[in-house]
Amino acid sequence: MSVDLSSYDEEQVRLMEECCILVDGDDKVIGHESKLNCHLMENINKGMLHRAFSVFLFNSEGKLLLQQRADEKITFPGYWTNTCCSHPLHREEELVAENQQGVRFAARRKLEHELGIKPENISLDEFTFLTRIHYLAPSDEKWGEHEVDYILFLQKDVDFQAVPNEVQNTMWVSPDELKDLMATADEKGLKITPWFKLIVENFIFKWWADLGNLDTSEQEVVHKM
Repeated sequence: MSVDLSSYDEEQVRLMEECCILVDGDDKVIGHESKLNCHLMENINKGMLHRAFSVFLFNSEGKLLLQQRADEKITFPGYWTNTCCSHPLHREEELVAENQQGVRFAARRKLEHELGIKPENISLDEFTFLTRIHYLAPSDEKWGEHEVDYILFLQKDVDFQAVPNEVQNTMWVSPDELKDLMATADEKGLKITPWFKLIVENFIFKWWADLGNLDTSEQEVVHKM
């Protein structure tokens, strides 16, 4: 499949060569495909589904770090979203299913890639895996997302420095500040990623209220959104 990428950022085009993990609706691995092909609506409309993760980083005050995606991003450029969202890749260390080790490894890798958080500052067992959501969302006529998304919480004070090609802005928010952000986003001209919107509307506040004692009883569930 030939796609003209000449108008897009060179580094973001390079990243489209990465190999994502294809799964079925139960999150069973069925193959692999390029990040580019996984995000084309032409393929998504035929059912192509890949594995992803969403990290929610909280500081010791209980505030959540949000990021605004860089304008260079090919999908959902300029949108506000959770701390870090990406994909485990189809390679040995990120395919490990036991205790979600592959997804955790990928999450730590991308926290460094997007926010400059050093891997040695986060151990894999510090992530709390809560559940998975299965959703589909177009970005525009050509690009979109169709993912089984692992939800990972992490509460830790860490130094970070946003990588400009990935993240153009960040903010820390309390639950009330996030509610206000979501309620006023349209009038303020703020764009919110669809997966973050789904998580906020359906899950986040009940989890946030109990950060010190998170409910992990839905780890085997894939929520169809």
